[in-house]
Amino acid sequence: MDKVTIDNKVRWEELAQANVSFSRPLLTLDATTARQLLDPQQHLGDVAGKNVLCLASGGGQQSVAFAWLGAHVTVYDLAETQLARDQVAAAHYGFAIQTVQGDMRDLACFATSTFDIVWQPPSINYVPDARCVFAEVARVLRRGGLYRLDFDNPFVMGLDERDWNGVGYALSQPYVDSAEVERTNPCWEVWDEAGHCQLVKAPRQFRHTLDTVINGLIEQGFILLTLAEDLNENSEALPGTWDHFKLVAPPIFSLWSRYCPGLFASDTTGSD
Repeated sequence: MDKVTIDNKVRWEELAQANVSFSRPLLTLDATTARQLLDPQQHLGDVAGKNVLCLASGGGQQSVAFAWLGAHVTVYDLAETQLARDQVAAAHYGFAIQTVQGDMRDLACFATSTFDIVWQPPSINYVPDARCVFAEVARVLRRGGLYRLDFDNPFVMGLDERDWNGVGYALSQPYVDSAEVERTNPCWEVWDEAGHCQLVKAPRQFRHTLDTVINGLIEQGFILLTLAEDLNENSEALPGTWDHFKLVAPPIFSLWSRYCPGLFASDTTGSD
């Protein structure tokens, strides 16, 4: 493991132990709410019997939602505690899922053309090179398979609601691909149900420009299907709150793509 992997593994273990929201298993799902969680825009279709890879997606959330829809689910994540939460959630429902520990940049443990769907929540910004992840995803996806990717809005990375300066949320960092993001607030706030806040050191994150994300996928033979933004339409949100920050700038983009290598003459991958 390189330094980035080691650092982020430690930090994610600390976040999971603090019970950050991404590490809280969803234990009240049913088939209807699972579909709403995964597919509010109805892109997935029927996933029963399909092989799904939840990539860098531990925590007991998306995995059991896919299991509710009848998919064969594998979770691949760096942190042991995150993977343990998936097993807790699976046991709660009586599902069987596979959990594998590893770095998203290396999927060598999976054979070529293994999965029908790869689902990746906002995790790709924890590695400096997005293109190597796209290459690995392309290798393990079957032709025609879907890749759902969430990624941080590269224009506002490093900012959050605490950066309100009375006028706006000021951009200050260079828009450079693969650059490590310097956070004005080095810790994440983890709130419990009683309203207590614990400060936990944030994982290391890296900016991936739109050029890198869009062209990196196209280069691997992906066709872009749709892009969604994590918007907030509450115009009454108060400045300095997360809802207001989302009103000014969507923090997350969600992109659906389909793996269709060789479809266009400009595609030089030529692999299945």
